[in-house]
Amino acid sequence: MKFYSINRIAPSVSLREAVMNGLAPDGGLYMPERIPVIPKAFFNNISGMSIRDIAFVVADLMLGDDIDSADIREIVNDTFSFDIPLVKVESDIYSLELFHGPTLAFKDVGARFLARVISRLSDSTDSRNVKVLVATSGDSGGAVAAGFKDVPGVELFILYPSGRLSRMQLDQLNLPGSQVHAIEVLGTFDDCQRLVKEAFADADLRRNFDITSANSINICRLLPQMFYFFHAYASLVSSVGDIPDSVVISVPSGNLGNLTAGLLAWRMGLPVSRFVVANNVNDVTASYLRTGKFIPRRAVRTVACAMDVGNPSNMSRILDLFAGDYGPLSRFVKGYSYTDEDIMGSMARTYSADSYLLDPHGASALAALRDDLAPGEKGIFLATAHPAKFPRAVYDATGVSLKGRDSQDSSHRVPHPRISVSYEALKNILMNETASAVV
Repeated sequence: MKFYSINRIAPSVSLREAVMNGLAPDGGLYMPERIPVIPKAFFNNISGMSIRDIAFVVADLMLGDDIDSADIREIVNDTFSFDIPLVKVESDIYSLELFHGPTLAFKDVGARFLARVISRLSDSTDSRNVKVLVATSGDSGGAVAAGFKDVPGVELFILYPSGRLSRMQLDQLNLPGSQVHAIEVLGTFDDCQRLVKEAFADADLRRNFDITSANSINICRLLPQMFYFFHAYASLVSSVGDIPDSVVISVPSGNLGNLTAGLLAWRMGLPVSRFVVANNVNDVTASYLRTGKFIPRRAVRTVACAMDVGNPSNMSRILDLFAGDYGPLSRFVKGYSYTDEDIMGSMARTYSADSYLLDPHGASALAALRDDLAPGEKGIFLATAHPAKFPRAVYDATGVSLKGRDSQDSSHRVPHPRISVSYEALKNILMNETASAVV
């Protein structure tokens, strides 16, 4: 399988080059040159398949030309050390609980899969350590830290926006004695993401190190997110006992990695009628889907912090999938946006009516699904983080206290270096191969 840059200037590359470089030399994100279609017979039998078996079929189709099938099976089995249940919340609406992994967030899937792929692919590199950069708006950091902490030959740098992460999210970045370094950036997630992209474009840095990304910038962090869309469909068929006429999937959206993965799964044959995007007040995606005008802007802070993104990088991949044609895209993907009050109201309503606790991100996706779902359709929304990661919001919305589950003891948290939004500050840390000094 070859991968092309969506900027269409750089030449196509192998899987190893796409994964180990993260971003193309022309600044574009990588996409697979070919999206294989899964035979319809697969979906006739999917309800009896485990998520590991589903993931193996999908991964082998996408990556089997580059990674031995036995290795793919091992990577998949190692990735899914936890369950992803589909839970009925109300009539015709189901929650895909993606928060049962080690860091209680959906990004455990992509991070664990990518770490194991990089470990396989880096066996054939030179003796230099690989530097992995990731920008996080919430849950990516902890998931990537957990996924990479025991991978030999890899040094991980996690950039996060100052004052935007919950206590549990911060504690999950604290792995003393490991090759994981967290860096506090005095800016927004978009600033963190820009710094990562500037590092990729720095020829001087690349001469000294192998640099890649663990964000959904990296195509191999994105591809495994397809697995649980197929698994959700399989679980729904098993639950209702028949093949639904119409399935709608709602996705809480920040940087649009999950939506992109869902659209790739659809292109592979996933029988879904449409997708629904849930934004908070950082609604550049929902606004585009309504108006056809994509206008990035500086993100503002909300109760759903992982969705506080004002310039989602994966929008370029989505536009590429639809050849830039707004019409088909806007008909297949619907967008909604919600204030903090709306989100808290969705959390309160769901707990009161259904005795089901949600974090702010899952509550946003459920609100959008309720607003979009037509009679007779079956709806699935992605519950992307455990409510315990947001105990204050849960308590304010529902009166339920989760403080006992909120976090590990943060009194031993190692202070993270704090840098400005200047790229030179980040480069100084990377060139010195340490994250121990405040810049």
